[in-house]
Amino acid sequence: MERAAVIVAIDGPSGTGKSSTSKAVAAQLGLSYLDTGAQYRAITWWMVNNGIDIDDPTAIAAVAGKPEIVSGTDPAHPTITVDGTDVAGPIRTQEVTSKVSAVSAVPEVRTRITELQRSLATSAEQGIVVEGRDIGTTVLPDADLKIFLTASPEARAARRSGELKGADVHATRAALIKRDAADSSRKASPLAKADDAVEVDTTDLTLAQVIECVVTLVEEKRAAAK
Repeated sequence: MERAAVIVAIDGPSGTGKSSTSKAVAAQLGLSYLDTGAQYRAITWWMVNNGIDIDDPTAIAAVAGKPEIVSGTDPAHPTITVDGTDVAGPIRTQEVTSKVSAVSAVPEVRTRITELQRSLATSAEQGIVVEGRDIGTTVLPDADLKIFLTASPEARAARRSGELKGADVHATRAALIKRDAADSSRKASPLAKADDAVEVDTTDLTLAQVIECVVTLVEEKRAAAK
């Protein structure tokens, strides 16, 4: 039976299970998948590699249109390249992580990346799960389903430290809170929950439970769209 294509926006701060949940939901339901954070990391990586002064928003704005960023949307194997170079590994370094908030706060960068995100979302024939921080509010305000994942700072720090193998939980928690503050207070598309988003607190849920919850929400939306 032909299923309605749905655009699903999943927002929330780091460490709430956004990426793992989004990929799994997309794979389970046959949807495309887009990690928008990877796109901001990619443009940050390019800025660092090209010696752009990260503390100078004017310098960042001047070259925001230069790198060619291509995102593969297969949830089983999401890819990202910059000017033809695979950067899936390099964009996860601490150097990029520490600079991505500053780069992504520049309005010209957000405009550029938002255009990329919208074109990928509208061209996904089966539908798509798009995860980030401003998808439901700014990038795709007309998304069929908006979900906002939350979790306590302690739970998020524990998860992120686990991912980073041996990272200090207290330092990780402090870094997450600092990143939240930067993302929530920036003038251009701050991290915020859309008024019509469904909030899911993942603090006491396993990843499997979060995935099951989101899959159910998407299936209900699909059924209603028939």
